[in-house]
Amino acid sequence: MTAPPAAIPAQPRGRSRVLRISLWIVRGLLALQFLVGGLTKLVGDPAMVTMFADMGAGQGLRLLVGACEVAGAIGLVIPPLYRLAACGLVLLMVGATATNVLFLQISPVPPLLFGALAAVVAVVGLRRRDRQAPRGG
Repeated sequence: MTAPPAAIPAQPRGRSRVLRISLWIVRGLLALQFLVGGLTKLVGDPAMVTMFADMGAGQGLRLLVGACEVAGAIGLVIPPLYRLAACGLVLLMVGATATNVLFLQISPVPPLLFGALAAVVAVVGLRRRDRQAPRGG
């Protein structure tokens, strides 16, 4: 006979609610940031056009990055997609950090900060999902 699966320690109800609300706030703020950033790239804001031209990357990359940012922003507010969207945005911010350092010679702090917040959303979301998943025997 097999032993029943070990019980997962329950979090106090108040703590779980605070975590859920905090996660929604961070997701919302990140979504807003990435939506605005992506739209500025997609509509051809002169600063974005110049920045991508200065990198020698071409305007196709500007449109691709903008579309990825908008898609990530939308994904952050859709509960079944937010973990995947956060992971994608982390990868996007890794690229943005490298671009800031290697090509633009500007501070990598903003993409590092947004990437770190997206990583927190992904990790906390995965941990919450694991706690809520039913255990099979």
